[in-house]
Amino acid sequence: MNIVKCLALGSAAGLIVVSGAQAADLPVNAKAVEYVKVCSLYGPGFYYIPGSDTCIKLGGYVRVDVLANTNSDATGNTGLPAGANNRFTNGYTWRSRGDLNVDTRTATEYGLLRVFFDATFSWTTDSYTNNPNAAAPGSSIYSAIGGGAAVSPASAPNNANAGAVAGGAVGVNYAFLQFAGFTIGKAISQFSAPWTNYPANSFDGLVGGGGAILGVNQFTYTAEFGSGLSLSLSAQDPTTYYQAGVNNLSAGGAYGTSDYAGTISPDFVAMLRVDQPWGLLQASIAAHDNHAAYYGAAELTGHPDDKWGWAGQLALSIKNIPTGPGDTVNLNGVYTDGATRYNIQDLAGQAGAAQVYGGTSLPGIYQSVGIGVAPDTIFAAGTQQQTIKTWGFRGGYTHNWDPYWNTGIYGAYAAIMYNDTAKTLLCGVSGSVRTVLASAPGTGITSCNPDYNVAQVGVITRWTPVKNLTFSADVTYTHLDQKYAGVVAAPSASLAKPAALYELKDQDTVTMLLRAQRNW
Repeated sequence: MNIVKCLALGSAAGLIVVSGAQAADLPVNAKAVEYVKVCSLYGPGFYYIPGSDTCIKLGGYVRVDVLANTNSDATGNTGLPAGANNRFTNGYTWRSRGDLNVDTRTATEYGLLRVFFDATFSWTTDSYTNNPNAAAPGSSIYSAIGGGAAVSPASAPNNANAGAVAGGAVGVNYAFLQFAGFTIGKAISQFSAPWTNYPANSFDGLVGGGGAILGVNQFTYTAEFGSGLSLSLSAQDPTTYYQAGVNNLSAGGAYGTSDYAGTISPDFVAMLRVDQPWGLLQASIAAHDNHAAYYGAAELTGHPDDKWGWAGQLALSIKNIPTGPGDTVNLNGVYTDGATRYNIQDLAGQAGAAQVYGGTSLPGIYQSVGIGVAPDTIFAAGTQQQTIKTWGFRGGYTHNWDPYWNTGIYGAYAAIMYNDTAKTLLCGVSGSVRTVLASAPGTGITSCNPDYNVAQVGVITRWTPVKNLTFSADVTYTHLDQKYAGVVAAPSASLAKPAALYELKDQDTVTMLLRAQRNW
């Protein structure tokens, strides 16, 4: 009986152990793993953020530029120091850049909620800018011709990128949200054509239309009417990209000194567009307030009234033309009155002031110089602001030779016009262009006319050996057609230019851009 009891107890204990072991092997209710899922609502590249109904897309590029005959990346050498055409003019400029953008989209009961951010990380070298005699934007001519230093200004490293540490710079191109028809933040101006500065090119510095490719702070509402028709109404900040200068001649200098007061009004923009399979047609208009400070240093000196300027632009794109699949023609024309930056955009080489030195065939003359300055307005003590008028256009045609090669040809033009009162202020009062460009005996300005024109033409060829990897070569010719005539005696000039006689003459320049870019 004892043996039987022991066997029974042992069997029971064994059953308990086995049951416990089996219970330990049962599955536990673990939290489900959330995998990243493809979001097909907004095109390729979007994924759902785990745990949310928001889709996200990451993108960007790495780009390397090498430019010949310029001191900056893709803006040409029509201003100083590159326009000096001496030992302070770079043979080349080099930039390496990385770009990162984040695009998030969420479907809501009010429509799409989109947030977009784009930042660049750049390393630019050989961007020589050391010029201790630099004048205010829009007025560098009175420094370059009438100023000067006793020694050569080459005291800084030639590859020091101004405003950045050791050539490095971080930039925020775009940071905006879109919701229920509104666009709020830093985005492309509604005034600009969809191709901004690039009708067929990579070169940044074309005149002939609005740009702001780096984005401008804005508050915009866009109404969609169907069939590709839309209307955008926008208030945008002018201070970074759309102020060309309200030049006070009483402050000194040939073209005065830019004399802005505080900003009191945004620019107001309206844009009407039709998008169709054949291309698009766009009309845009902008109103721009020129708010100047005082005639002198104190409030009691008085000030001119505000002067509203405006700009209008028409843009046309034609796709699927008979010359080949994917071929495109882009055209836009613009007129401005007191709103110069909507034509000579912020990245154009003439945006501050066109000033280029060259050769001369006149005996006894040292060199020649071409001059072009285009503020929004000018004024002198006791007078009102006089607006500067401009008109211009740009266009390009891109032809695809095959899936790997294409070529674009492009051109641009801008004409800058001063009214009779403005010309009198510049050419007929003490301290003006005529007196600052001091004349030697037997010489002088035979035609004092601040009007000028800029013409540009270029060609670009791109090779895309694999998807999203492109190598390109872009050559741009620029002609400065200035209206001054005669010979002037410059008592001293910046960037090593001597006190000598200079012929006032049209100028030409050529810039080449070589680029390698990988998008992702």
